[in-house]
Amino acid sequence: QVQLVESGGGLVQAGGSLRLSCAASGRTSSSYAMGWFRQAPGKEREFVAAISWSGGSIYYADSVKGRFTISRDKAKNTVYLQMNSLEPEETAVYYCAADQGGPSYYRGAYTYWGQGTQVTVSS
Repeated sequence: QVQLVESGGGLVQAGGSLRLSCAASGRTSSSYAMGWFRQAPGKEREFVAAISWSGGSIYYADSVKGRFTISRDKAKNTVYLQMNSLEPEETAVYYCAADQGGPSYYRGAYTYWGQGTQVTVSS
């Protein structure tokens, strides 16, 4: 089993930046694709970004392309999400996910999920 713990969330003003981290533990020797999703109150969980185990394949939601950057450090078993130019509508709980398959925009493709970290963007 793989355990995922997100960190780095908090309160930021519109236009500001945050970097989220997702630390993996457990059976991390496998080649896992990693993804970031977010869910605002009353809305469905939506795809944000994903990265392959090698880092060679990266995907972003159109809404964050050019502003967010996903990366991973395999030695540290950690994936990051750098978020720039944040807007209030991006206030949500951000979740890290992992799966042995390739990176996917579809939340159903991921086996493991963290508990999420709250990101609040104020106006």
